[in-house]
Amino acid sequence: MRRTSLPLSLFVLLWATLAAAEESVGTWTASLSPKQPDQLHLQLSHSRETGKDDRGTFGFTEPVASLQGLSTKDGPTSFTLPREAGTFAFTGQFQQGEGAGHYRFTPSESYAKAMAGLGYPKLTQREQFDLAAADLTTRQLQDLAAAGYPAIPRDDLFQVGIFHVTADYVRDLAKHGLTKLTLEQLVAGRIHGVTAQRIQALAGAGFPQLDWDDLLAMSIHGVTPDYIREVRGLGFKDLDADAIVGFRIHGVSARFAQEMKSLGFKDLDGDALVAFRIHGVTPEFVKEMRALGFQDITQEQLVAFRIHGVTPAFVKQMRDAGYSKITPDDLVRLRIHGIDDAFMRSMSKGSQDGQRKP
Repeated sequence: MRRTSLPLSLFVLLWATLAAAEESVGTWTASLSPKQPDQLHLQLSHSRETGKDDRGTFGFTEPVASLQGLSTKDGPTSFTLPREAGTFAFTGQFQQGEGAGHYRFTPSESYAKAMAGLGYPKLTQREQFDLAAADLTTRQLQDLAAAGYPAIPRDDLFQVGIFHVTADYVRDLAKHGLTKLTLEQLVAGRIHGVTAQRIQALAGAGFPQLDWDDLLAMSIHGVTPDYIREVRGLGFKDLDADAIVGFRIHGVSARFAQEMKSLGFKDLDGDALVAFRIHGVTPEFVKEMRALGFQDITQEQLVAFRIHGVTPAFVKQMRDAGYSKITPDDLVRLRIHGIDDAFMRSMSKGSQDGQRKP
């Protein structure tokens, strides 16, 4: 089971711009994080003054210390967010930790000249707005070029900035044998939290020298060192990266495995547990079927029941139709051929009518 990187258009942040703005002005809202009072979440919205509904929004979290002149006390506020690409100037009001108002963005001429020298001539005001919001610096681009990523495509600059793809990140990954990664892979790694610390933690849990796709898949699906130890504690000590990601995708947990063992399924292998989860064979379903008299039903029969729609209600219907000794395999065959209780009743009635004829 090989997974591929998610597309780069899957952003943590919403950035939907339908047309270039004639002026970099707009409105803002903001709120302090209850858990991180030193962080302010800003939401910027802009529109063209042409009567058209050309709107874009962009949200990001910024340290309060970076916002010069900011006061979040109730009342008027005025503050700036300086970036190398330009400066955002905000005016508005705060009340009970919530703020709103208007902003204006002033692009930096020196940044435009420096970017031209790096191979990005004639930046538009819209592009500078984007790169300022993403906090992409010329030093970041120079360092990435020195680390083996020169001439980053113009369309990728925003992603490099917003997801903090840096030369330090490249070097950290290289220390773990992950070299010659594409820019797309680096961005995906930053989005999904593939860090040197995470790589070390997974190695300590028994997965050293994972390849990039496995690292990314584990990060995407939440395979943590604790989860690995939990699964291995169930006796699954030889699962490879693909298998343990499959466990996580389909929700195979220690609790689920233990519940199935308590119901008598003591020798289920990894594939059987995954099959149970894929097809919805739950402890409750097992108990229902046993209550209907199928005490010795096998794991294969339970999966077949789920695949073909043999439900407790269907079993009861068939028994009400006169088939009290029907077996699990018979029930599956009936469902495969589309036979239900109504069909069986009609067949039974037809047989009885035939026997009554002289």
